[in-house]
Amino acid sequence: MKKYQNVFFIFGLSVLIIMITQLDFAQVWAGLQRAGYWFFAVIILWFFLYMFNASAWYIIINSQKPDISAIAQADTDNKNEGTAQGVQTTNKDGERKKVTFWWLYKITVSGFAINYATPGGLMGGEPYRIMALAPRIGTERASASVILYAMTHIFSHFWFWLVSIVLYITTQEVNLPIGLMLAAIGAFCITAIWFFLKGYKKGIAVRCMNILRHFPMIKRWANGFLERHKQQLDDVDRQISALHNQNPRTFAGAVILELLCRIVSALEIFFILLVIMPEANYIQCIIILAFTSLIANMLFFIPLQLGGREGGFLMSAKGLAMTANAGIFVALIVRVRELVWTAIGLLLIKLEKK
Repeated sequence: MKKYQNVFFIFGLSVLIIMITQLDFAQVWAGLQRAGYWFFAVIILWFFLYMFNASAWYIIINSQKPDISAIAQADTDNKNEGTAQGVQTTNKDGERKKVTFWWLYKITVSGFAINYATPGGLMGGEPYRIMALAPRIGTERASASVILYAMTHIFSHFWFWLVSIVLYITTQEVNLPIGLMLAAIGAFCITAIWFFLKGYKKGIAVRCMNILRHFPMIKRWANGFLERHKQQLDDVDRQISALHNQNPRTFAGAVILELLCRIVSALEIFFILLVIMPEANYIQCIIILAFTSLIANMLFFIPLQLGGREGGFLMSAKGLAMTANAGIFVALIVRVRELVWTAIGLLLIKLEKK
């Protein structure tokens, strides 16, 4: 595990350094001076926002029934037999280490930091989370909890965008082009929500692999992977469906926490806009965040969504009759905040207790 931690840390640090070198330091310094203490308020805000994320993942892990994960537990116990003492994950009484909230909080922050720095987003942070969690609860159970949380995280985005559409319609003037665009986004979100609900009820791991088998470039790999890991994927799907079917309150709680995190995170934009627009209101900030996150997620393959997030801020600010300078200022401060928390997350990787 230590070797993989170092790989994630070095890769993330390298990308972070590249990101920093692309900044205009004079512009950044001028922006920070202008923001003043509001910049520190934004940094502190994200300490609490990550609590929402960690709490959602925490209740997902604790909702997994022991009988559901029995296969995964036995599989991991067998693998641990004969391993060196330096990598044992049980204590002297033979019990596994507990997954505490603050340990999970640290893994959550580090996972998001790797996602920010990795092209493709989930290609970096999720494998890291699985490898960190597997020694404590078993590989299949760890994989299922990470997939469940990733699904819940994405699922809440679609609900957030739907809520934002309603807010826009009820608070802003809607013309024909904007109305058509909102209708298209709404239809897309509803379709995605339907797909995710199906995945929650019946599992999504095997379904996704079956979809990948139809893509020309990767179907050969997908066929081989599905044949080799069919049993493990079925175990993961059983745990995924269990959260929705056996623990509907836990499922709803995790989704609500993630949705609340989106809504509360609009405070970041609100704090920044107060510096230059004292008349800014919170509803506008939610709409700006929704539109910007939609653009950024469409460009998920770019590390830190460079350019896409800035473009989203500019377009959303213009759509709400704000100045271009307001959009640029918000984008600059948000970008610096992301770099700060990415650096914190990468440093937390190195703080794993021996």
